Amino acid sequence: MSVLQPSSSPSSNNISSTSIADLRLQEIQQWLLSLDTIPTLLPTIRPASADASFRRYFRIDVASGGTLIIMDAPQPQEDVRPFIFVADLFGKAGMSVPQILAQDVERGFLLLTDLGPTTYLEKLRNDTADHMYLQAIDTLVKMQTHSKPDVLPEYDRAFLLRELHIFPEWYLGKHLNAVLTPAQSTSLQQVFDALLANNMAQPQVYVHRDYHSRNLMVLPDGSPGVLDFQGALYGPITYDLASLLRDVYIRWEEEQVLDWVIRYWERAKRAGLPVAPDIDTFYRDFEYMGLQRHLKILGLFARLHHRDGKAAYLNDIPQVLEYVRKTSLRYRELIPLVRLLDTLEAKPQQVGYTF
Repeated sequence: MSVLQPSSSPSSNNISSTSIADLRLQEIQQWLLSLDTIPTLLPTIRPASADASFRRYFRIDVASGGTLIIMDAPQPQEDVRPFIFVADLFGKAGMSVPQILAQDVERGFLLLTDLGPTTYLEKLRNDTADHMYLQAIDTLVKMQTHSKPDVLPEYDRAFLLRELHIFPEWYLGKHLNAVLTPAQSTSLQQVFDALLANNMAQPQVYVHRDYHSRNLMVLPDGSPGVLDFQGALYGPITYDLASLLRDVYIRWEEEQVLDWVIRYWERAKRAGLPVAPDIDTFYRDFEYMGLQRHLKILGLFARLHHRDGKAAYLNDIPQVLEYVRKTSLRYRELIPLVRLLDTLEAKPQQVGYTF
């Protein structure tokens, strides 16, 4: 999972003398000097974002005016080829994605057009959210209507289950220091089975996999610029909608989320997408998919802290837990998950299912 945050200003984020000594950065500078047709101003190179992976992004001024983005994706941890492939795929679908101006695949360098410094997260307010989310929903529907099988790797049951297992390994085991009893392990697996049965029964489309407020950029024409799509797969139709509307970094009232889900569902039906024929079924699909994602994220955030030393992600865990608890309490077969969390976190149990 990647998390992008724009730099505040060129002047305040210039790379320090220590950072400039970094070998990778020196290689980037040498590579930029070799691009005769794209004259960049090397002294202006500066961090453009933070990322949860090994990738780094830099912003640099161009001699003719404007800015470009440099992606640094070191091998073997990273590979720029999926980004190149999906950028072409999504661009042909009519999405606003960075254009690749130059590439060095072997070293993991890309020079990209700059979609600007302003994320959706920075501009989302009560008076802007409706327009912005409908723009993002329209872009999502556009992407999904171009979906074809056998183009992207499948987001299959094994993949989804591997993601779910990050939750007991890193959040329960490492973060809560919990050792599950055989009965608890069985109960958790039953919840996983229920989630996966729903997820795999959903129609399959292109899935961005991180379609949320930190990866959508505010463009001048009002449409969202889309970043961080290199992990795209072919999978459940509600996944990106759940990423967007059950966002880890910003929360909206349930009534508002339901309204946006309905408006997506109406647009998707008009576009010929194979969504569930009734909104109740579709909303259940949306909730089950969101829970799969949020359990994975709990594990990822714990792993980023305990393994990678990125403690800032712990600040977002309470929001994710709130999503997990509220969704699980609404469905009879998911309530054991709340009981497990209550036991491990020593919190009082609640009851309140709707199905």
